Amino acid sequence: MTGTTTTEPAGTGASGTGAGPVRGPGRAGRRPEPRESHREVLERLRSAQKPAARSAPAYSRFVNRRLGRHLAAWAYRAGLTPDQVTGLSALATFTGVALLAVLPAGAVQAVAVTACLVLGYALDSADGQVARLTGTGSSAGEWLDHVVDAVKIVTLPVALLVGMHVHGWAEPAWAVVPLVHVVVGSVLFFAMILTEQLRRAHGVRSAAATGGRAPWLRSLLVAPTDYGVLCLSFLLLAVPGAFLLVYAVLVGCTAAFTAAAATKWYQEMRTLAIAPV
Repeated sequence: MTGTTTTEPAGTGASGTGAGPVRGPGRAGRRPEPRESHREVLERLRSAQKPAARSAPAYSRFVNRRLGRHLAAWAYRAGLTPDQVTGLSALATFTGVALLAVLPAGAVQAVAVTACLVLGYALDSADGQVARLTGTGSSAGEWLDHVVDAVKIVTLPVALLVGMHVHGWAEPAWAVVPLVHVVVGSVLFFAMILTEQLRRAHGVRSAAATGGRAPWLRSLLVAPTDYGVLCLSFLLLAVPGAFLLVYAVLVGCTAAFTAAAATKWYQEMRTLAIAPV
């Protein structure tokens, strides 16, 4: 339940770390042709888009990537830079986060929060696609993308907790769920990013980035850890009791996934040669 990641998720869970896709070295990129249609840009995006991570959960893999591709085509034709798309993603996401805290639970909050978070997540996928299409990515862009994800991971459950308390739509005991979410999301996001960086430092290519079509079963099994599923779960705020139950299940599944993934990653790190400091 991280969200991170904006890297496109590699089984990162319902946070998203959803992080956005890694951006390559900056260089002069191709700008839109004057008469290039949305469909033509989509075709070029399909060829430029990196393969989905093998461990990516279902929504992130089969829905969010496609939404992001359409938004990337729009952004490309509008002449937006990857960082500007990241900014739009942050604007949409943090609008949704703010609405979690200031609006009472109900149908209006449910639709508004979900729409903002879903749009923000799709734009989080679009920024990296624009970067690859135009060749205008940079280390600064990747840094910005990950920092936005890191803020999102912490503020989303905190805003939910504030809303629960201010508007009094949940018993105090339920506060433990968003508190666990804050810890689990932050640990998972940091562990995922650190693991990938250590792999790169040792010249190890991440298995999640090698391409290949992910089995449907695996994508569905890890769906409870998908940030996109978390976004959709906020539709249940129209029925707060149902939302709390589903939210608790998603957080619990992400906690279990984090424990399993951390164990696996630690064992992997033990096999790597010690790098010079």
